[in-house]
This record gives sequence, structure tokens and C-alpha cells, in this order.
Amino acid sequence: MNEPLFAQSTKAFAMTCRVEVNILTSAEIVWRLLTDAKGFSHWNSTVTGIDGEIREGERLRLHVPGTNRIFTPKVSGVIPGRVMTWSDGIAGLFKGVRTFELRPRNDASTDFVMEERFSGVMFALTKWMLPDFRPIFETYASDLKREAERIARERVDGSPAVRDT
Repeated sequence: MNEPLFAQSTKAFAMTCRVEVNILTSAEIVWRLLTDAKGFSHWNSTVTGIDGEIREGERLRLHVPGTNRIFTPKVSGVIPGRVMTWSDGIAGLFKGVRTFELRPRNDASTDFVMEERFSGVMFALTKWMLPDFRPIFETYASDLKREAERIARERVDGSPAVRDT
């Protein structure tokens, strides 16, 4: 699983998008990247900035390229180094729930899984207006893989592992 694998399923009132990729480093390094709001836009080209702190119970302000809209997901279900969920919207009307999961492997690599489920009556009425999530999800996973593996290589080489922001 060197390249991100994307899957999508759509029903009348819901759609689920999922991407998976194996990252050749520890879950600790991947988790640190996923929970560093200030540094997020330095490695992730699908995000221009995050206001707030990525931790349990926090409401984030997420800025993405190509729109002035600000997404405001709430962070929940945090199990450090393993899983967290970002959710926004109103259940039954339009809700998005994104789950991040890290699965450490015996070979010291980590499987990264990101899944988002959109649902609700408004979803059914507006789904044709949503973007193609494949390139967004594949880019997100590729950016994360590239940066996490860069940090791991620098640790092995003895070089500084953290970029100046």
C-alpha cells in the first residue's frame, strides 16, 4: 500500500469516502503531525490553516484552499496515537464525520486510514454540488506519508526532524 487507496460509496442520504496508506514510520510521528494545528498547513496542501488546538472537545476553524468557507469541526473520540474524530453539522439535516485511525504494524510502519461520512436530508439534495473527494483524500494521505517519512529519515540521519515554521 505505497500509494493511497481510495474508496467511495453513495446512498440516497449518505456518502462515505475512505483513504488508506501505509506510512514507513511510527504511529507517534504520524499522530504528532495530525494533532499539530499550527504546523498542519506546512505539510498538508489540502489545508491552508487551522485555528484552535487539535484535542478532545475542541472546536476547530479549518481553512481550505479554493473557498472562503470556514469549516468548524469538533474533535472527539480521541485515543492518543490511535484514533480521533472531527464532526460538524446537524444530524439528520447535513452532517460530516471524519475519522482518523492509525494502525501500527509489526514492521514499525503505520497504516493510516481516514474516512468521512456525509449524511442527511440536505446531503441528498446537494450531493451533486460536492467536489470529487478522490483527489482531495489521496493528496491528504500522500502529503501525510511524505512528511512523516521525511521526519523518520531525518531522525535516522541525525538531522533536525522538525521544520521551522
